[in-house]
Amino acid sequence: MCSGDRMRMFGTNGIRGIANADMNPELAIQVGKAIGSVLDNGPLAIATDPRTSSQMIKYAICSGLMATGIDIIDLGVIPTPALQYYVKTHTGVRGGVMITASHNPPEYNGIKCIAEDGTEFTKEQESMVEDAYDTDIQCVQWDCIGQIVSVAGAGEAYVDAVISHVDAESIRKAKLKVVLDCSNGAACETTPLMMKKLGVDAVLLNCMMDGTFPGHESEPTESNLSELIEVTGRTDAVVGMAHDGDADRCVFVSNTGRYLPGDFSLALIAQHRVVTNGGGKVYAPVSTSSTVKDVVESSGGEFHYTAVGSPIVARAMMENGGIFGGEDNGGLIFPEHQYCRDGAMGMATILEIIAKEGPLDDLISKMPRYHSLKLTVRCPNERKELVAKRIAEVAEGNVTTLDGIRIDYDDGWVLIRASGTEPKFRIYSESSDEGLTKERSEHYRGLVEKFIEG
Repeated sequence: MCSGDRMRMFGTNGIRGIANADMNPELAIQVGKAIGSVLDNGPLAIATDPRTSSQMIKYAICSGLMATGIDIIDLGVIPTPALQYYVKTHTGVRGGVMITASHNPPEYNGIKCIAEDGTEFTKEQESMVEDAYDTDIQCVQWDCIGQIVSVAGAGEAYVDAVISHVDAESIRKAKLKVVLDCSNGAACETTPLMMKKLGVDAVLLNCMMDGTFPGHESEPTESNLSELIEVTGRTDAVVGMAHDGDADRCVFVSNTGRYLPGDFSLALIAQHRVVTNGGGKVYAPVSTSSTVKDVVESSGGEFHYTAVGSPIVARAMMENGGIFGGEDNGGLIFPEHQYCRDGAMGMATILEIIAKEGPLDDLISKMPRYHSLKLTVRCPNERKELVAKRIAEVAEGNVTTLDGIRIDYDDGWVLIRASGTEPKFRIYSESSDEGLTKERSEHYRGLVEKFIEG
Protein backbone atom coordinates (compact mmCIF):
# COMPACT_ATOMS: atom_id res chain seq x y z
CA MET A 1 0.00 0.00 0.00
CA CYS A 2 1.46 3.35 -1.01
CA SER A 3 2.19 5.88 1.69
CA GLY A 4 2.28 9.66 1.61
CA ASP A 5 -0.26 10.97 -0.91
CA ARG A 6 -1.50 7.39 -1.45
CA MET A 7 -1.09 7.07 -5.22
CA ARG A 8 -3.28 3.96 -5.06
CA MET A 9 -4.52 1.89 -2.16
CA PHE A 10 -4.93 -1.18 -4.34
CA GLY A 11 -1.79 -2.84 -5.65
CA THR A 12 -1.60 -5.74 -8.09
CA ASN A 13 -3.60 -7.95 -5.72
CA GLY A 14 -5.58 -5.92 -3.23
CA ILE A 15 -4.60 -3.62 -0.37
CA ARG A 16 -1.68 -4.81 1.75
CA GLY A 17 0.34 -3.58 4.69
CA ILE A 18 1.80 -4.49 8.07
CA ALA A 19 -0.87 -5.35 10.64
CA ASN A 20 -1.54 -2.63 13.22
CA ALA A 21 0.71 -0.27 11.28
CA ASP A 22 -0.61 0.79 7.87
CA MET A 23 -3.04 -2.19 7.77
CA ASN A 24 -4.98 -1.29 10.92
CA PRO A 25 -8.61 -1.53 12.13
CA GLU A 26 -9.33 2.13 11.36
CA LEU A 27 -8.34 1.62 7.72
CA ALA A 28 -10.31 -1.63 7.50
CA ILE A 29 -13.48 -0.03 8.88
CA GLN A 30 -13.29 2.79 6.36
CA VAL A 31 -12.52 0.38 3.50
CA GLY A 32 -15.58 -1.64 4.55
CA LYS A 33 -17.75 1.45 4.51
CA ALA A 34 -16.31 2.42 1.12
CA ILE A 35 -17.07 -1.01 -0.36
CA GLY A 36 -20.58 -0.93 1.08
CA SER A 37 -21.23 2.52 -0.35
CA VAL A 38 -20.33 1.62 -3.95
CA LEU A 39 -21.82 -1.88 -4.29
CA ASP A 40 -25.46 -2.73 -4.86
CA ASN A 41 -27.33 -3.62 -1.71
CA GLY A 42 -27.08 -7.33 -0.95
CA PRO A 43 -24.98 -9.75 1.07
CA LEU A 44 -21.21 -10.07 0.71
CA ALA A 45 -19.21 -13.20 1.51
CA ILE A 46 -16.03 -12.90 3.57
CA ALA A 47 -13.20 -15.33 4.33
CA THR A 48 -9.66 -15.21 5.69
CA ASP A 49 -6.33 -16.96 5.65
CA PRO A 50 -4.98 -18.05 9.07
CA ARG A 51 -2.73 -15.05 9.79
CA THR A 52 -2.74 -13.90 13.40
CA SER A 53 -4.23 -10.53 12.40
CA SER A 54 -6.93 -11.90 10.08
CA GLN A 55 -9.75 -11.97 12.63
CA MET A 56 -9.02 -8.39 13.68
CA ILE A 57 -9.06 -7.13 10.09
CA LYS A 58 -12.10 -9.25 9.22
CA TYR A 59 -14.29 -7.92 12.01
CA ALA A 60 -13.15 -4.35 11.39
CA ILE A 61 -14.08 -4.51 7.72
CA CYS A 62 -17.34 -6.27 8.63
CA SER A 63 -18.16 -3.36 10.97
CA GLY A 64 -17.70 -0.91 8.12
CA LEU A 65 -19.81 -2.99 5.76
CA MET A 66 -22.60 -3.49 8.27
CA ALA A 67 -22.61 0.22 9.09
CA THR A 68 -23.67 0.82 5.48
CA GLY A 69 -26.40 -1.83 5.69
CA ILE A 70 -24.55 -4.77 4.12
CA ASP A 71 -25.22 -8.29 5.40
CA ILE A 72 -22.19 -10.60 5.73
CA ILE A 73 -21.81 -14.32 4.98
CA ASP A 74 -18.80 -15.51 6.97
CA LEU A 75 -17.17 -18.55 5.34
CA GLY A 76 -14.33 -18.86 7.85
CA VAL A 77 -10.76 -19.80 6.88
CA ILE A 78 -10.67 -21.08 3.29
CA PRO A 79 -8.50 -20.49 0.19
CA THR A 80 -9.07 -17.36 -1.87
CA PRO A 81 -10.37 -19.34 -4.90
CA ALA A 82 -12.84 -21.14 -2.61
CA LEU A 83 -14.33 -17.78 -1.64
CA GLN A 84 -14.42 -16.75 -5.29
CA TYR A 85 -16.19 -19.98 -6.23
CA TYR A 86 -18.79 -19.43 -3.50
CA VAL A 87 -19.52 -15.89 -4.73
CA LYS A 88 -19.71 -16.99 -8.36
CA THR A 89 -22.13 -19.85 -7.67
CA HIS A 90 -24.53 -18.19 -5.20
CA THR A 91 -27.18 -16.02 -6.80
CA GLY A 92 -27.81 -12.85 -4.87
CA VAL A 93 -24.35 -12.63 -3.29
CA ARG A 94 -23.05 -9.27 -4.53
CA GLY A 95 -19.37 -9.93 -4.05
CA GLY A 96 -16.77 -10.96 -1.54
CA VAL A 97 -13.86 -9.81 0.58
CA MET A 98 -10.81 -11.98 1.25
CA ILE A 99 -8.56 -11.08 4.16
CA THR A 100 -5.11 -12.24 3.08
CA ALA A 101 -1.62 -11.06 2.24
CA SER A 102 -1.04 -14.19 0.13
CA HIS A 103 2.70 -14.94 0.06
CA ASN A 104 3.86 -11.97 2.17
CA PRO A 105 5.52 -12.50 5.59
CA PRO A 106 3.24 -13.12 8.59
CA GLU A 107 3.31 -9.55 9.86
CA TYR A 108 1.48 -8.43 6.71
CA ASN A 109 -2.21 -8.68 5.92
CA GLY A 110 -4.45 -7.48 3.15
CA ILE A 111 -7.90 -6.92 1.71
CA LYS A 112 -8.85 -8.38 -1.68
CA CYS A 113 -12.23 -7.48 -3.21
CA ILE A 114 -14.22 -9.96 -5.29
CA ALA A 115 -16.87 -8.99 -7.84
CA GLU A 116 -20.28 -10.66 -8.23
CA ASP A 117 -19.00 -13.05 -10.90
CA GLY A 118 -16.17 -14.31 -8.69
CA THR A 119 -13.43 -12.36 -10.45
CA GLU A 120 -11.27 -9.79 -8.69
CA PHE A 121 -12.48 -6.20 -8.76
CA THR A 122 -11.69 -4.31 -11.94
CA LYS A 123 -9.44 -1.24 -11.72
CA GLU A 124 -12.57 0.88 -12.15
CA GLN A 125 -14.26 -0.76 -9.16
CA GLU A 126 -11.08 -0.37 -7.09
CA SER A 127 -10.93 3.32 -8.02
CA MET A 128 -14.53 3.76 -6.90
CA VAL A 129 -13.64 2.30 -3.49
CA GLU A 130 -10.57 4.54 -3.26
CA ASP A 131 -12.61 7.63 -4.10
CA ALA A 132 -15.27 6.73 -1.53
CA TYR A 133 -12.62 6.03 1.12
CA ASP A 134 -11.68 9.72 1.21
CA THR A 135 -15.26 10.88 1.81
CA ASP A 136 -17.53 11.10 4.86
CA ILE A 137 -19.58 7.97 4.20
CA GLN A 138 -23.15 8.04 5.50
CA CYS A 139 -24.14 5.17 7.80
CA VAL A 140 -27.62 3.64 7.85
CA GLN A 141 -30.18 4.00 10.63
CA TRP A 142 -29.96 1.65 13.62
CA ASP A 143 -32.71 -0.66 12.35
CA CYS A 144 -31.01 -1.13 8.94
CA ILE A 145 -27.55 -2.21 10.16
CA GLY A 146 -26.26 -5.35 8.44
CA GLN A 147 -25.90 -8.69 10.18
CA ILE A 148 -23.37 -11.57 10.06
CA VAL A 149 -24.26 -15.20 9.48
CA SER A 150 -21.66 -18.02 9.46
CA VAL A 151 -21.91 -20.64 6.71
CA ALA A 152 -20.01 -23.94 6.77
CA GLY A 153 -19.11 -26.23 3.89
CA ALA A 154 -17.79 -23.74 1.33
CA GLY A 155 -14.38 -25.45 1.28
CA GLU A 156 -15.72 -28.90 0.50
CA ALA A 157 -18.10 -27.59 -2.17
CA TYR A 158 -15.12 -25.92 -3.82
CA VAL A 159 -13.08 -29.13 -3.68
CA ASP A 160 -15.92 -31.09 -5.29
CA ALA A 161 -16.11 -28.51 -8.07
CA VAL A 162 -12.39 -28.81 -8.77
CA ILE A 163 -12.62 -32.61 -8.93
CA SER A 164 -15.52 -32.37 -11.40
CA HIS A 165 -13.23 -30.63 -13.92
CA VAL A 166 -10.53 -33.31 -14.10
CA ASP A 167 -10.49 -37.01 -15.03
CA ALA A 168 -10.85 -38.15 -11.44
CA GLU A 169 -11.20 -41.82 -12.37
CA SER A 170 -7.86 -41.86 -14.19
CA ILE A 171 -6.20 -40.25 -11.18
CA ARG A 172 -7.73 -42.82 -8.81
CA LYS A 173 -6.69 -45.75 -11.02
CA ALA A 174 -3.09 -44.49 -11.16
CA LYS A 175 -2.76 -44.83 -7.34
CA LEU A 176 -0.42 -41.85 -7.11
CA LYS A 177 1.73 -40.84 -4.15
CA VAL A 178 2.58 -37.17 -3.63
CA VAL A 179 4.23 -34.90 -1.09
CA LEU A 180 2.00 -31.94 -0.25
CA ASP A 181 3.13 -28.73 1.47
CA CYS A 182 0.29 -26.32 2.35
CA SER A 183 2.66 -23.73 3.91
CA ASN A 184 0.56 -23.64 7.13
CA GLY A 185 -1.93 -21.61 5.10
CA ALA A 186 -5.56 -21.52 4.06
CA ALA A 187 -5.51 -24.84 2.15
CA CYS A 188 -4.52 -27.04 5.12
CA GLU A 189 -7.99 -28.61 5.15
CA THR A 190 -9.21 -28.32 1.57
CA THR A 191 -6.27 -29.66 -0.44
CA PRO A 192 -5.66 -32.75 1.76
CA LEU A 193 -9.41 -33.39 1.42
CA MET A 194 -9.09 -33.16 -2.35
CA MET A 195 -6.21 -35.67 -2.31
CA LYS A 196 -8.30 -38.07 -0.23
CA LYS A 197 -11.28 -37.80 -2.58
CA LEU A 198 -9.00 -38.44 -5.57
CA GLY A 199 -7.52 -41.54 -3.95
CA VAL A 200 -4.05 -39.97 -3.76
CA ASP A 201 -1.63 -41.04 -1.02
CA ALA A 202 -0.37 -37.69 0.28
CA VAL A 203 2.62 -37.20 2.58
CA LEU A 204 1.68 -33.97 4.38
CA LEU A 205 4.12 -31.19 5.23
CA ASN A 206 3.12 -27.98 7.02
CA CYS A 207 -0.57 -28.86 6.81
CA MET A 208 -1.55 -27.45 10.20
CA MET A 209 -2.91 -23.90 10.01
CA ASP A 210 -0.62 -21.43 11.75
CA GLY A 211 -0.60 -17.73 10.91
CA THR A 212 3.05 -17.35 11.91
CA PHE A 213 4.05 -19.78 9.09
CA PRO A 214 6.48 -21.80 11.26
CA GLY A 215 7.33 -24.35 8.56
CA HIS A 216 8.78 -21.82 6.14
CA GLU A 217 7.92 -18.46 4.62
CA SER A 218 4.65 -18.59 2.69
CA GLU A 219 6.19 -17.63 -0.66
CA PRO A 220 6.68 -21.02 -2.41
CA THR A 221 10.18 -20.37 -3.77
CA GLU A 222 12.89 -22.97 -4.22
CA SER A 223 14.80 -21.74 -1.16
CA ASN A 224 11.67 -21.93 1.02
CA LEU A 225 10.73 -25.44 -0.12
CA SER A 226 13.95 -27.29 0.76
CA GLU A 227 12.06 -29.85 2.88
CA LEU A 228 9.55 -30.56 0.11
CA ILE A 229 12.37 -30.99 -2.39
CA GLU A 230 14.29 -33.32 -0.08
CA VAL A 231 11.32 -35.50 0.86
CA THR A 232 10.05 -35.77 -2.72
CA GLY A 233 13.50 -36.74 -3.98
CA ARG A 234 14.07 -39.56 -1.48
CA THR A 235 10.62 -41.17 -1.64
CA ASP A 236 8.65 -42.86 -4.39
CA ALA A 237 6.34 -39.85 -4.76
CA VAL A 238 5.47 -38.89 -8.33
CA VAL A 239 5.43 -35.15 -7.52
CA GLY A 240 5.86 -32.60 -4.76
CA MET A 241 3.29 -29.82 -4.52
CA ALA A 242 3.13 -26.58 -2.56
CA HIS A 243 0.69 -23.71 -2.06
CA ASP A 244 1.29 -20.12 -1.05
CA GLY A 245 -0.50 -18.70 1.99
CA ASP A 246 -3.97 -18.26 0.47
CA ALA A 247 -3.66 -21.16 -2.00
CA ASP A 248 -4.43 -19.31 -5.20
CA ARG A 249 -1.07 -20.52 -6.49
CA CYS A 250 0.76 -23.84 -6.71
CA VAL A 251 4.31 -24.90 -7.54
CA PHE A 252 5.79 -28.33 -8.19
CA VAL A 253 8.82 -30.53 -7.55
CA SER A 254 9.49 -33.32 -10.04
CA ASN A 255 9.63 -37.01 -9.16
CA THR A 256 13.44 -36.76 -8.88
CA GLY A 257 13.30 -33.84 -6.44
CA ARG A 258 13.87 -31.04 -8.94
CA TYR A 259 12.16 -27.72 -8.25
CA LEU A 260 10.21 -26.60 -11.32
CA PRO A 261 9.96 -22.84 -11.94
CA GLY A 262 6.43 -21.68 -12.67
CA ASP A 263 7.13 -21.30 -16.37
CA PHE A 264 7.35 -25.08 -16.73
CA SER A 265 4.07 -25.91 -15.00
CA LEU A 266 2.40 -23.12 -16.98
CA ALA A 267 3.83 -24.54 -20.22
CA LEU A 268 2.99 -28.14 -19.33
CA ILE A 269 -0.65 -27.43 -18.52
CA ALA A 270 -1.00 -25.08 -21.51
CA GLN A 271 0.27 -27.84 -23.79
CA HIS A 272 -2.13 -30.35 -22.25
CA ARG A 273 -5.06 -27.97 -22.67
CA VAL A 274 -4.25 -27.08 -26.28
CA VAL A 275 -3.82 -30.72 -27.29
CA THR A 276 -7.00 -31.78 -25.46
CA ASN A 277 -9.03 -28.96 -27.02
CA GLY A 278 -7.52 -29.28 -30.49
CA GLY A 279 -6.16 -25.73 -30.37
CA GLY A 280 -7.20 -22.56 -28.60
CA LYS A 281 -5.87 -19.30 -27.17
CA VAL A 282 -3.53 -19.12 -24.18
CA TYR A 283 -2.80 -15.85 -22.33
CA ALA A 284 0.09 -14.88 -20.06
CA PRO A 285 1.93 -11.66 -19.06
CA VAL A 286 4.76 -10.08 -21.05
CA SER A 287 7.20 -11.31 -18.39
CA THR A 288 6.51 -14.97 -19.25
CA SER A 289 9.28 -17.23 -20.52
CA SER A 290 9.35 -18.02 -24.24
CA THR A 291 9.13 -21.68 -23.23
CA VAL A 292 5.38 -21.23 -22.82
CA LYS A 293 4.92 -19.53 -26.19
CA ASP A 294 7.02 -22.16 -27.98
CA VAL A 295 5.12 -25.07 -26.44
CA VAL A 296 1.69 -23.57 -27.13
CA GLU A 297 2.43 -22.75 -30.75
CA SER A 298 4.16 -26.07 -31.50
CA SER A 299 1.07 -27.84 -30.13
CA GLY A 300 -1.27 -25.96 -32.47
CA GLY A 301 -2.46 -23.21 -30.15
CA GLU A 302 -2.33 -19.41 -30.18
CA PHE A 303 -0.26 -17.57 -27.57
CA HIS A 304 -1.04 -13.99 -26.53
CA TYR A 305 0.73 -11.61 -24.14
CA THR A 306 -1.06 -9.38 -21.62
CA ALA A 307 0.00 -6.76 -19.12
CA VAL A 308 1.21 -8.11 -15.76
CA GLY A 309 -1.40 -9.17 -13.20
CA SER A 310 -3.67 -12.20 -12.93
CA PRO A 311 -6.91 -10.12 -13.13
CA ILE A 312 -5.67 -8.69 -16.43
CA VAL A 313 -4.89 -12.17 -17.76
CA ALA A 314 -8.31 -13.42 -16.62
CA ARG A 315 -10.19 -10.57 -18.31
CA ALA A 316 -8.27 -11.04 -21.56
CA MET A 317 -9.35 -14.69 -21.49
CA MET A 318 -12.96 -13.71 -20.79
CA GLU A 319 -13.04 -11.19 -23.63
CA ASN A 320 -11.26 -13.33 -26.23
CA GLY A 321 -12.26 -16.90 -25.42
CA GLY A 322 -8.99 -18.09 -23.90
CA ILE A 323 -8.89 -21.76 -22.97
CA PHE A 324 -6.11 -21.31 -20.40
CA GLY A 325 -3.89 -18.66 -18.90
CA GLY A 326 -1.68 -17.82 -15.98
CA GLU A 327 1.53 -16.43 -14.60
CA ASP A 328 5.02 -17.79 -14.08
CA ASN A 329 4.60 -17.64 -10.28
CA GLY A 330 2.24 -20.63 -10.15
CA GLY A 331 -0.97 -18.67 -10.71
CA LEU A 332 -3.07 -20.76 -13.13
CA ILE A 333 -6.50 -19.87 -14.56
CA PHE A 334 -9.00 -22.46 -15.77
CA PRO A 335 -12.01 -20.76 -17.42
CA GLU A 336 -14.37 -23.75 -17.30
CA HIS A 337 -14.01 -23.60 -13.50
CA GLN A 338 -13.58 -19.88 -12.78
CA TYR A 339 -11.67 -16.84 -14.02
CA CYS A 340 -9.12 -16.55 -11.23
CA ARG A 341 -5.89 -18.13 -10.07
CA ASP A 342 -6.65 -21.50 -8.54
CA GLY A 343 -3.98 -23.56 -6.78
CA ALA A 344 -6.09 -26.67 -6.14
CA MET A 345 -7.25 -26.75 -9.75
CA GLY A 346 -3.62 -26.53 -10.86
CA MET A 347 -2.64 -29.44 -8.62
CA ALA A 348 -5.54 -31.61 -9.76
CA THR A 349 -4.64 -30.95 -13.40
CA ILE A 350 -1.00 -31.91 -12.87
CA LEU A 351 -2.18 -35.14 -11.23
CA GLU A 352 -4.28 -35.90 -14.30
CA ILE A 353 -1.34 -35.20 -16.62
CA ILE A 354 0.96 -37.49 -14.62
CA ALA A 355 -1.68 -40.24 -14.50
CA LYS A 356 -2.13 -40.12 -18.28
CA GLU A 357 1.28 -39.07 -19.63
CA GLY A 358 3.93 -40.21 -17.14
CA PRO A 359 6.61 -38.68 -14.88
CA LEU A 360 7.11 -34.93 -14.77
CA ASP A 361 10.85 -35.18 -15.41
CA ASP A 362 10.22 -36.94 -18.71
CA LEU A 363 7.61 -34.39 -19.79
CA ILE A 364 9.67 -31.34 -18.81
CA SER A 365 12.82 -32.67 -20.50
CA LYS A 366 11.11 -32.35 -23.88
CA MET A 367 10.49 -28.62 -23.52
CA PRO A 368 12.71 -25.83 -24.92
CA ARG A 369 14.89 -24.16 -22.29
CA TYR A 370 16.06 -20.59 -21.90
CA HIS A 371 18.35 -18.76 -19.50
CA SER A 372 16.59 -16.03 -17.56
CA LEU A 373 17.66 -13.37 -15.07
CA LYS A 374 15.65 -10.90 -13.00
CA LEU A 375 17.15 -7.75 -11.46
CA THR A 376 15.71 -4.80 -9.55
CA VAL A 377 16.84 -1.18 -9.43
CA ARG A 378 15.48 1.26 -6.87
CA CYS A 379 13.96 4.36 -8.45
CA PRO A 380 12.01 7.27 -6.92
CA ASN A 381 8.38 7.17 -8.05
CA GLU A 382 8.63 10.65 -9.54
CA ARG A 383 11.45 9.52 -11.88
CA LYS A 384 9.75 6.39 -13.24
CA GLU A 385 7.94 7.99 -16.18
CA LEU A 386 11.01 9.85 -17.42
CA VAL A 387 13.26 6.80 -17.07
CA ALA A 388 10.80 4.62 -19.00
CA LYS A 389 10.57 7.21 -21.76
CA ARG A 390 14.34 7.42 -22.12
CA ILE A 391 14.74 3.62 -22.16
CA ALA A 392 12.17 3.36 -24.97
CA GLU A 393 14.09 5.99 -26.96
CA VAL A 394 17.47 4.24 -26.81
CA ALA A 395 16.39 0.58 -26.90
CA GLU A 396 17.65 -1.41 -29.87
CA GLY A 397 15.34 -4.15 -31.13
CA ASN A 398 11.61 -4.62 -31.55
CA VAL A 399 10.12 -2.42 -28.81
CA THR A 400 6.58 -2.90 -27.43
CA THR A 401 4.97 -1.05 -24.53
CA LEU A 402 2.07 -3.29 -23.53
CA ASP A 403 3.37 -3.15 -19.95
CA GLY A 404 6.72 -1.48 -19.42
CA ILE A 405 9.26 -1.60 -22.25
CA ARG A 406 9.82 -4.99 -23.84
CA ILE A 407 12.65 -5.36 -26.36
CA ASP A 408 12.52 -8.50 -28.50
CA TYR A 409 15.58 -9.84 -30.30
CA ASP A 410 16.00 -12.80 -32.62
CA ASP A 411 17.54 -14.74 -29.74
CA GLY A 412 15.75 -13.46 -26.65
CA TRP A 413 14.09 -10.48 -25.00
CA VAL A 414 14.38 -7.91 -22.21
CA LEU A 415 11.57 -6.33 -20.19
CA ILE A 416 12.04 -3.16 -18.13
CA ARG A 417 8.99 -2.53 -15.98
CA ALA A 418 8.30 -0.04 -13.20
CA SER A 419 6.71 -1.50 -10.07
CA GLY A 420 3.19 -0.21 -9.43
CA THR A 421 3.55 -0.39 -5.64
CA GLU A 422 7.27 0.05 -4.86
CA PRO A 423 9.95 2.60 -5.83
CA LYS A 424 11.81 0.29 -8.19
CA PHE A 425 12.23 -1.01 -11.73
CA ARG A 426 12.27 -4.72 -12.51
CA ILE A 427 14.51 -5.88 -15.33
CA TYR A 428 13.86 -9.29 -16.92
CA SER A 429 16.23 -10.82 -19.46
CA GLU A 430 15.93 -14.13 -21.31
CA SER A 431 17.89 -15.81 -24.08
CA SER A 432 19.01 -19.24 -25.23
CA ASP A 433 22.54 -17.90 -24.63
CA GLU A 434 23.38 -17.49 -20.93
CA GLY A 435 26.06 -14.92 -21.67
CA LEU A 436 23.68 -12.74 -23.67
CA THR A 437 21.07 -12.98 -20.91
CA LYS A 438 23.50 -11.55 -18.37
CA GLU A 439 25.03 -9.03 -20.78
CA ARG A 440 21.66 -7.53 -21.70
CA SER A 441 20.37 -7.40 -18.13
CA GLU A 442 23.52 -5.57 -17.03
CA HIS A 443 23.31 -3.23 -20.01
CA TYR A 444 19.77 -2.13 -19.24
CA ARG A 445 20.42 -1.95 -15.52
CA GLY A 446 23.21 0.50 -16.32
CA LEU A 447 20.88 2.57 -18.50
CA VAL A 448 18.16 2.66 -15.82
CA GLU A 449 20.67 3.78 -13.19
CA LYS A 450 22.07 6.40 -15.58
CA PHE A 451 18.65 7.88 -16.35
CA ILE A 452 17.64 7.86 -12.68
CA GLU A 453 20.67 10.03 -11.98
CA GLY A 454 19.58 12.34 -14.77
